[in-house]
Amino acid sequence: MSHLAEPYRIKMVEPLVVTTREEREEAIEQAGYNTFLLPSQKVYIDLLTDSGTNAMSDRQWSMMMLGDEAYAGSVSFERLRSAVEQNYGFPFTVPTHQGRGAEHLISKILITPGQYVPGNMYFTTTRYHQEAAGGIFVDVVMDEAHDPTADHPFKGNIDLAKLEALVAEHGAEKIAYVNQAVTVNLAGGQPVSMQNIREVHEFCQAHGIVHWSDATRLAENAYFIQQREDGYRDKSTREIAKEMMSYFDGLTMSGKKDGLVNIGGFLAMRDESILVKARELVVVYEGMPSYGGMAGRDMEALAQGLVEALDDDYLAHRVGQVTYLGRRLQEAGVPIVTPVGGHAVFLDARAFLPHLAQDEFPAQALAAELYVESGVRSMERGIVSAGRDENGQHRYPRLELVRLTIPRRVYTDRHLDVVADAVIALYERRDEIGGLRFVYEPPSLRFFTARFEPLPAKPVDSALDDAVLSRTRLAPESVRA
Repeated sequence: MSHLAEPYRIKMVEPLVVTTREEREEAIEQAGYNTFLLPSQKVYIDLLTDSGTNAMSDRQWSMMMLGDEAYAGSVSFERLRSAVEQNYGFPFTVPTHQGRGAEHLISKILITPGQYVPGNMYFTTTRYHQEAAGGIFVDVVMDEAHDPTADHPFKGNIDLAKLEALVAEHGAEKIAYVNQAVTVNLAGGQPVSMQNIREVHEFCQAHGIVHWSDATRLAENAYFIQQREDGYRDKSTREIAKEMMSYFDGLTMSGKKDGLVNIGGFLAMRDESILVKARELVVVYEGMPSYGGMAGRDMEALAQGLVEALDDDYLAHRVGQVTYLGRRLQEAGVPIVTPVGGHAVFLDARAFLPHLAQDEFPAQALAAELYVESGVRSMERGIVSAGRDENGQHRYPRLELVRLTIPRRVYTDRHLDVVADAVIALYERRDEIGGLRFVYEPPSLRFFTARFEPLPAKPVDSALDDAVLSRTRLAPESVRA
């Protein structure tokens, strides 16, 4: 692929702060070796997340001036509702303050305690809301998604055999809904094929099961379909996105990703009975049905962002930036999840730090050390994010990853060169990186606020023996999530 220049001009800049290694060592210690707890003014290049960290366009900023802040019946809501219908095809929209607000509402609406919620790999807050509503999450993603080196163009696909077996065992009435994410975040930003979406849709229709989508990164998924799936090369991502959504009964959306805004989300659906329930609950938990926790100006920016996110040139550059960083790391021999996904490069922490057992939190340790090395902030996506099971035991996911998440329209490739150089330098001295242990562990979603401290150093040979043993005692969650 030829190198793509940014399809935009820079109109405004925000100065970055460069810190010393000593300052970063002190900062990470004070943060309990948790990158979530670092103050942003101590961060040089922030790759913690692409959620709400994107740069808005001049058109989005201008639309904010038109924001209608009416408590009820906001014109800005109508613009958002119209943008959702035009781009995704859903006639009904209920705004929320962000994606997890939408997850909360749909879980309460569709789940009866004891029902199963199959999905193509868990996501942290999604599973929390499903389980809080009494649901039982079941991973039905294809096996390749759990293998960081598997070469498959659509590793986010649902395995129809797994889904069929679950329904055959428990009956369709015990399935709350099928939740299909596009793309699959914790698998490495891996896309789902149109064929798979269509097949799951047909299966759900035949069994009377609701087919829902976590559509947070649907624009990136549409781009991968355009580039990788037969029959779509000559279609625009806008056309592809609308076809994708035509196979779903509804979606949850965090506008903070492919909506290109800093806050906001929504539910969208076809079934008016779901709309009625969502309107009842949104008043309790979020706000009026015509703003749902969002300001009118934010709805205006989101409506414009939904249009811009499906521009072919923008998506080619956006995914191209992620590919560029991934290629630089691959050429240096750094172990990453392949194929490279749409929103982030994921370091394979188990292969990067084979001398650490998984319950020594290698991904957490690697994220902390990368910050000390360079001032680059990343995120753990492994055993810490997976949390504990109903018996209080660690879940041991097969993927132990560090996510280098690229915000949209924020950094240039020169910034990504700095990131690549830092990761490569760290890989060359990987044997020096030790593990961590909990100092404070919250009861849920622990990765946000947990605190750690370094483990005492131990000989590398002994550590390697421990790592080998740890891989033979994976908990059942490793098969499911």
